[in-house]
Amino acid sequence: MDDYFSDPRVSDRHEPTLAGLPGGSAERERQARGDRITHERRDERRHIRVSPPFRVTLADGTALPGVDVSLGGFAVRSERHLSPGESIEGSLRLVAGTTELIIPLRAECRHCSPAGDGNAFTVGFEIIDMEPPHRELLRQVIRSYLSGRTASVEALIAGEDPQTPRKRQAGVTQPLPASRPPRPMRRYVLLFAALAVLALVVAATAYRNFMLIEPSFAAVTAPRIDIRAPGPGILAAHDLQAGDRVARDQLLTRVENSDLESDLILAEAAQRFNDRLIQNLQEHLDGGSQEVSLANSAQPESGDTLTFESVSPEIAQARIEQFETARDYESSRITALEARQASNDIYSPCDCLVAWAMSSADGTYINESERIMTLVRAGQDDVLVEALVHMDDIARIEPNQQAYIALPNSAEPIRARVRNVALDVERQPRAGFPKWVRQQQNVASVLLVPERDLPPQSVGQPVDVRFSEAPLLGATAEWVWQGVRAVIQFGDRIYRAAMEEDPDAG
Repeated sequence: MDDYFSDPRVSDRHEPTLAGLPGGSAERERQARGDRITHERRDERRHIRVSPPFRVTLADGTALPGVDVSLGGFAVRSERHLSPGESIEGSLRLVAGTTELIIPLRAECRHCSPAGDGNAFTVGFEIIDMEPPHRELLRQVIRSYLSGRTASVEALIAGEDPQTPRKRQAGVTQPLPASRPPRPMRRYVLLFAALAVLALVVAATAYRNFMLIEPSFAAVTAPRIDIRAPGPGILAAHDLQAGDRVARDQLLTRVENSDLESDLILAEAAQRFNDRLIQNLQEHLDGGSQEVSLANSAQPESGDTLTFESVSPEIAQARIEQFETARDYESSRITALEARQASNDIYSPCDCLVAWAMSSADGTYINESERIMTLVRAGQDDVLVEALVHMDDIARIEPNQQAYIALPNSAEPIRARVRNVALDVERQPRAGFPKWVRQQQNVASVLLVPERDLPPQSVGQPVDVRFSEAPLLGATAEWVWQGVRAVIQFGDRIYRAAMEEDPDAG
């Protein structure tokens, strides 16, 4: 192959002949006996040099006369020396009859050697970039010159190819078949089946999008329970996160209220103080003392200076009754403080799913009635689908009407029935529905009960809902549409997997 990569000293080689081959004498003996030479397919000889009249025009306007050309490259005469590896851009101008063919290309210098006269250089280039139509044009011109004909535009337009391989047996014609064999009917059957499936898909998609009732928005919802702080304080550490399951009466967290704990400690101290006063007075009265030392206060935490005075036994007995009353008050106060403190231990009201939980890192301080957690009931009849239907379509929906739910990652529709239609949401708050969606004034809320239990993890997930007035047609359209969507998703997953395995493919 002549690709202009070789030594410039052997660049002027010629077409190989039988005389120069080792087996040339044998071939001449075969010709003498009348044997024909086996045909050589010249379309396989892709890099044979020819020397048609041509020139190369560079991008700066310099014109270089051509020496020879092939599909792989060309050689020109240049007055300046070019270094191997130097790239040029220009156009190859070939003379074809009375016209000139212009072929844009980009080439790279492979060798540069002095010409025979010593005044110029013979430079060989390799073609590294050429449009496919231009390469085909160059191929036809080269094959025309190899056949001994001069290329012309008229011949190229007529589609004449002078280098069509000759028949290996001249004069022998192959008889044409009597009739064309019939095509198998299987092709037509497959074609009509594909057209029928396509028509079915188009009809199902059109019926689903234009005939079935589509809500403005729909999502999986469930009853919501907000856990709020019973009082101010520091939220104790907990390990609950969104998605965790909690059992009924399970300890969720607690609020540490230092003021409440201080009040409880002081109330217990006041109760012990009154108990001790009552005990001391009773001992003095039982001992028969005529003068009893009596404290002036039953509340040591009041801040007043505590003094004692001597009183008669009758007055001491009356003060004992007062101290007992103060003791009973402190006991009731302790009970109330303990009840408030017990309410700071927050327990789960049901077997629920944690939808949101406040972080307890770094001693988070919370105020009274501040939301700590949001729980979602995950019972059998709790996870439903809520849809907002426009008021123009609400008259076409009634209780127990059939509907179809399509989860994002599901390949089959889920049948459901309408439980109720309301102009406002239920009194029971539901999780999974954004507040900004409920602010629309021209929609009604429709609750759907799926025939198959939805996973609690899907609460808050948007779904595709269609209400059907004709159950048979609606079911057919939904199944066909879901099947097509499943096929598309399967193909998309295969494509993504292939792209991840071969990131350089794109």
